[in-house]
Amino acid sequence: MAGTGAHPLARAEQFIWLTARVLEQRRFAQEFLGGSTDAVETALAAYLNEDGGYGHALEPDLRGPVSQPLHTAHALNVLDSIGRCTGMRVERICRYLTDVSTKEGALPAIHPSQRGYPAAPFIPVVDDPPAELLATGPVVGLLHRNQVWHAWLFRATDFCWAAVDALEQSHPYEIQAAVAFLDDVPDRARAEAAADRLGRLVRDQRLAVLDPDRRTEYPVAPGYAPGEHHFPYDFARTPGSLARRWFTDEELERSLDHLAAGQQDDGGWPVTWRQWAPGTALEGRPLVTLRALQTLRAYGRGLS
Repeated sequence: MAGTGAHPLARAEQFIWLTARVLEQRRFAQEFLGGSTDAVETALAAYLNEDGGYGHALEPDLRGPVSQPLHTAHALNVLDSIGRCTGMRVERICRYLTDVSTKEGALPAIHPSQRGYPAAPFIPVVDDPPAELLATGPVVGLLHRNQVWHAWLFRATDFCWAAVDALEQSHPYEIQAAVAFLDDVPDRARAEAAADRLGRLVRDQRLAVLDPDRRTEYPVAPGYAPGEHHFPYDFARTPGSLARRWFTDEELERSLDHLAAGQQDDGGWPVTWRQWAPGTALEGRPLVTLRALQTLRAYGRGLS
């Protein structure tokens, strides 16, 4: 077994085998060990429901069997990562998205079908939930990136543009959802102009910690966990993201140093958002670990 002196990827591998769900084990193997793409899709299929959406706590903070937009967005991200965001599987997903959309043609964070099943207390279940950029933006961006055509995308794209244009006082997760939309929406000139404005907003509202050694001086968004700060790499997941332009090389490198140093003795990275049940924390850490490894690799930080 790899010890604390081992290479960071070897330490992370031991953590994944020790703690992760089958899906995250398969994803790690496929992304970092040359494992099977088919195995990832097979593991993901366990979360698929007959309505074309995904459930069964794929997103750990929502428990129970029912399909939810957040679970389904998670599934799309997995399919995108293995190059299989195409064909009938995505057609079925788009039909599900159409069925659960609000009158604006976009996605609520939580569909009322969640009622009666455990869910994080910071994700309220209401009878008539509003459409949210947080839920819709990443899905729309991902579908555009994969050149998916579906009628659902037209109104959902219009909703995202309106929501991005209206952003003033915001918080990190909402900005990240906006970036996920802007990075892949077809109108590149408009996306670049919107991203420039959001970058100024992020810096003016101090939503990104630019110096990790002084992070206690930065505000934490209302409703976030104590110390739940966000860093340049949280917004610019890859060097090609529009959000990369928001930060100097020095600011980004400092944040990546902080991310690399966050690997714990067991090989995994910590969950920083509010915890409310032991199982969700256990399932969340492998997801955070995969994301950290992906980000570090995207910036050439010695994982390959």
